[in-house]
Amino acid sequence: MNAPAPILLDDVSKWYGDVMGVNGISGQVGPGVTGLLGPNGAGKSTLLKVMAGLLAPSRGRVEILGSDPRRDIEIHRRLGFCHDGDGFYDGLTGLDFLRLSLRLHGFGARPARQMAGDALEKLGLTAEARKRIGAYSKGMRQRLKMAHAIAHDPEIVLLDEPLAGMDPVGRHSTLELVRQWGEAGRVVLISSHILHEIDVLTGNIMMLSHGRLLAEGDIHEVRDLLSEHPHQIYIECANPRALSSRLITMDSVQKVHVERDRPGVMLETFQPDALYQQLGRIVVEEGIEIELMTSPDDNVQAVFDYLTQGRTEEGA
Repeated sequence: MNAPAPILLDDVSKWYGDVMGVNGISGQVGPGVTGLLGPNGAGKSTLLKVMAGLLAPSRGRVEILGSDPRRDIEIHRRLGFCHDGDGFYDGLTGLDFLRLSLRLHGFGARPARQMAGDALEKLGLTAEARKRIGAYSKGMRQRLKMAHAIAHDPEIVLLDEPLAGMDPVGRHSTLELVRQWGEAGRVVLISSHILHEIDVLTGNIMMLSHGRLLAEGDIHEVRDLLSEHPHQIYIECANPRALSSRLITMDSVQKVHVERDRPGVMLETFQPDALYQQLGRIVVEEGIEIELMTSPDDNVQAVFDYLTQGRTEEGA
């Protein structure tokens, strides 16, 4: 007899008064990395919080390792959650924050300190371990949230937009770490509204729009729907004109625009994979310090509009 899936969703819905967060979602998540893909407001954060037991479903059932995460407190020893909020105690150091969190998980003082240090090392924060969190950059705070999610060595890891605000180097190392977790047999569910981030991690996705599960399966079938839509990327840095001059020489870049109201560059590409690979080399060669890199929802939204339109026409 096959073992039950580590994560089981059975007709899960969550609403806030008259506002629907997620609606009638059923599915299973097994070992390895699964991408939870959708534009902002699709219901990704709500669904992850229901899975983590932070929100009770309004209807339906969630099982984590065969138990209800709202009722079985022991499940939280086997579950790690990197949420979308930022609720740190800024007066604590990163090391003390993780150490105290592990003590709350029931670990003794000595193992808690060792595990906290190990988690910070995995996320590249060893040099900042004794720095107060209030002095951390946005990217460092994101990595600290991930360290908090995995410090107690959970079997299941839920990651809500963990790469938001990270620089290219931080994104690359973090994606590699997530991939390693999946290859080691952990159950990793990572949400994003940027298709490329999920594509480099896994071929298995769940697609949400307006709180509904539109599709699940192979990401490459979804990428084919994007062939007619350029991928937009915004890069914020200290010298946007220097970066722009290099970007316009790249075959993978269709258009470059230096923003007037903010210190950054907006570009369009039909080859995001090639662009992201070349961008890391340019940053190193030119010594350009990138503060922020994000991708607007326009291109991913086009896919969801396509799928939504298809379902509407089928039901007509």
